[in-house]
This record gives sequence, C-alpha cells and structure tokens, in this order.
Amino acid sequence: MLPTDASTDADTALAAQTAPVSARAAGARTRAGTDPGAATDCEDTLDLRLPDELIALFTAGPEQTGGTTGNAGDLLDGVGDWGPVTTTAGVFQLVPVRTERDVPLVSRWMNDPAVAAFWELAGHESVVEKHLRPQTDGDGRSVPCLGVLDGIPMSYWEIYRADLDPLARHYPARPHDTGIHLLIGTVADRGRGLGTALLRAVADHILDRRPACARVVAEPDLRNTPSVSAFLSAGFRYSAEVDLPDKRAALMVRERGLRALL
Repeated sequence: MLPTDASTDADTALAAQTAPVSARAAGARTRAGTDPGAATDCEDTLDLRLPDELIALFTAGPEQTGGTTGNAGDLLDGVGDWGPVTTTAGVFQLVPVRTERDVPLVSRWMNDPAVAAFWELAGHESVVEKHLRPQTDGDGRSVPCLGVLDGIPMSYWEIYRADLDPLARHYPARPHDTGIHLLIGTVADRGRGLGTALLRAVADHILDRRPACARVVAEPDLRNTPSVSAFLSAGFRYSAEVDLPDKRAALMVRERGLRALL
C-alpha cells in the first residue's frame, strides 16, 4: 500500500520528480560526458547557492527584466501571463525559462545527484540547453519554467499538453489534459513540505487559468513511492500504472470536478 502522508522523504524525492521521457533518453545518450567521479547516492547532495545577480533578476520589477516573460502563443493559454499565486509557503510564480539566462542555474540543479538519478541531464550545460531548446523554440505544447517562491527561483517545472505528448499513447487522454514535470532544485527547500504545497497550488492554478482543461496529470516513477505520496497529499488520485519507454509510471490525476472535495 502506498503511503498517504507527505514526509521529509517525499520532498527529497520531489527533487528528482517526474522527468519526461525525452529528458531521460537525452541523459542516457550524454551520460558518458558526466563527471565519472560523481556520486550516485541521493544523500550526497550539493548545497547550491544562487548568484546574487540571478536573484536580482527575479526580485526586480517588469521594467527591469524587460517586461513579461510570457509566451502568449503557447498552447497552454500563456503560462508566462498567469501571474503569481499565494500559497501556504509564500507567493509563487511560474516564470518561463529564457535559455540565455537560465541554463546555468537549471544545469546546476540537474547535476545534483538526487536530481540526476531521475532526469539524467547531468554534465555540461549544453546537455540542458539541448533539452530546453525544443520547448522554448517549439510549437508551445510544453513550457519550461522556473518556480519562483517569494522572489527566489527554487524549482524547475515543465507545464505541457499531455494530450499532445507521447504520454497520450499510454492512457485515455482527453483534450487539453495538462501535465506537470518538476524538480525542487534547492537543497535547503527539501524536507519542509514545499513539494506537496506547490503541487497543490500549481494544479489549482492550471485549472483556474485553463478553462478548457478538466484534468491535471503526472507520471512519477512507480518505484518512487514518496513522490507518489506527495501527489496523493496534493489532491491527485492514483489512476493507473502505465508502461512508458523508460519506466513503469504511476498515472496521477487531479480532476476539476473533484476540487471542491479536496
């Protein structure tokens, strides 16, 4: 039986959450370029501090950062224009990735052993850039974002059209199903209940901002029971097991019609 409460282990697992199939495949191809001495034990994590100039980009107003980071042409109703949402952990916002600005930070997170074990995007910054470019330069069906909490970037998210994703071949997808991939990148933010709080807030935000979307879905590795537990605690239900090319996954679903009961 899966646990139903989000523990410290659940938040640690969310640091290496629901990596998309493409990320894991890319990691497998580039694994030879990673540090051969890198640890594989998830306890051996890195204490990553953001450069002051990067923090300043997110604490500055729109006039200092060049205006909105939104992409009104995406297929997700303009993720960058969704704006902030107040959560139990603070004010949170999804800020679409700018590769020229954000690759170093995302790459640093991907090189944390706890994250690399699932995302498999460790190595040179070019590995992460190759993963991001098809999304930032694509048709808008997937939007990579930094999760910014109280002005500080602390997590990485991919909000994507699950009905237009390869995942749709593995479950009975409905039009406008919206998927989530995420990782909590900052070591200090793990083990504090943030994973569950942010999952709940982002799922609600998606349903609020995407009227055509009736369901939010995710597919954590079935073996990652702490992550499955965090989704359950955030109001997702365990729908099915699905065989994806790189893993057997737990299909987690948050339905609009059940929001009032959660």
